[in-house]
Amino acid sequence: MPAVLARRGRFGRWWRMKVIGSVDHDAVLRQVAEEAGWSWRYGFMIVVSMALSLLGLLMPSVAVLIGAMLVSPLMMPIIGLGFGIAVLDVADIRKSLFALAVGAGLAVGLSALLVALSPIQTITSEIAGRTRPTLFDLLVAFFSALAGAYALIRGRGNTVVGVAIAIALMPPLCVVGFGIATANATVAGGALLLFLTNLVTIALTAAFMARLYGFGRHLTPRNTTFQVVLFAGAMLALSVPLVAALRQIAFEAVAQRQVRSAILSRFPDDARISQLEIDYRSSGVRVRAVMLTPRFDGGADRALGAQLAQRLGRRVDLHVDQIRSSLDPQATEAAQIAKAGSGIASARDRIVGQVALVTGATPDSLAVDDEARIVRATAAELPGLPAVGYRAVEARARAAAPGWTVEVVPPASDAPPPVIGFTAGIADVRAIDDAAWLSARQGRVLAVLGGVAAQREALAGAIVARGGQARVGDAAGGLRLGWVSDGQP
Repeated sequence: MPAVLARRGRFGRWWRMKVIGSVDHDAVLRQVAEEAGWSWRYGFMIVVSMALSLLGLLMPSVAVLIGAMLVSPLMMPIIGLGFGIAVLDVADIRKSLFALAVGAGLAVGLSALLVALSPIQTITSEIAGRTRPTLFDLLVAFFSALAGAYALIRGRGNTVVGVAIAIALMPPLCVVGFGIATANATVAGGALLLFLTNLVTIALTAAFMARLYGFGRHLTPRNTTFQVVLFAGAMLALSVPLVAALRQIAFEAVAQRQVRSAILSRFPDDARISQLEIDYRSSGVRVRAVMLTPRFDGGADRALGAQLAQRLGRRVDLHVDQIRSSLDPQATEAAQIAKAGSGIASARDRIVGQVALVTGATPDSLAVDDEARIVRATAAELPGLPAVGYRAVEARARAAAPGWTVEVVPPASDAPPPVIGFTAGIADVRAIDDAAWLSARQGRVLAVLGGVAAQREALAGAIVARGGQARVGDAAGGLRLGWVSDGQP
């Protein structure tokens, strides 16, 4: 024990003499005082950075967001706040907080105005990714502060350390403005929490680095005990969002382990989780999973939902897509790769929702074949629209579900088949296509009636060639189509 204390003492003396002694504390504090406050240049760069960040969020474009990071001026006020905390200089703290408050207010206000005037108000992936703090966001803020404080202390203030800090601050400010403009309290509140959490993390980390390099209260004897107490209270208040974020992050880490463990324990040992998505909401947890399993478990959703709700103490909305897999490990791996490549779960839900929206059907009524990527829907009745008119509805549904085959079944109707017109003795090809489509979708057989035998056979063959069902009927009257009922036309 004495040897350990001796080594610590030697290291402490070396640190004070060689490391702290090599720092020009007065020069660093002067630089902080000059650059951490408000200026018109600072305001101009806030506006430019805000505009670029907003464009990058709406497009969305990572390249544009990187451009916003390069010009963001938020580095020095945050570092100044951290150094003010380290030396307990209330004047510097006040000046840095003023610059941050005005800059943040300017960014939020202008971004809200631009979004309100913009025709693009869609929540993109970049916006959604900044609506709540995660462990990775905290790590970004932490390492950003380490880089910024070290560069300033060691005389490398011109290093572009504002890039990483801008990742943690400017885009969330723009998302706050987006949420205000679109009256979306969830988006605005989540982004504001992310901003405050990262701000406090950066400031406290910078303060730690400053104290580590010898910056302390002895360098600014102007403060009073009242100011120190007031400052401590303010820092405790600012730490509230950080504590809340850490609690949420801890819950999410526990929840993810619990969800994975519960799902795996429900299925056989050789089953695998191909994909797992967890959405943590304020009122509950939404779980979507894809399971490769040798046998199906019909009661898995209900049992797992109840089990996880009891474990997590929150309402759980759970659904597991079960895919039968071979016991052969190579076949299982191939199925997992194929399923992952198709972008299932959330992509499947989106496709089903789009088809239901276009056809007017409920999502639960759709028949979905995941392996063949086929969706079949019975369209809601549109008054006045003939049966073949639903072919256009099918075309719109297919456009809304790229990569999938969509089949739309017209609502039940006793309407007669399309009339086949003739021009110079040549049948209307579009009418034949419509008749074949209607026969295929309704699963009914067409009877080709009238005319001469050669015409009836040719028309029936054309319908069958297009995927419909047709048979040759009697020869009475002109050439026409009818429905076969109970085996007879």
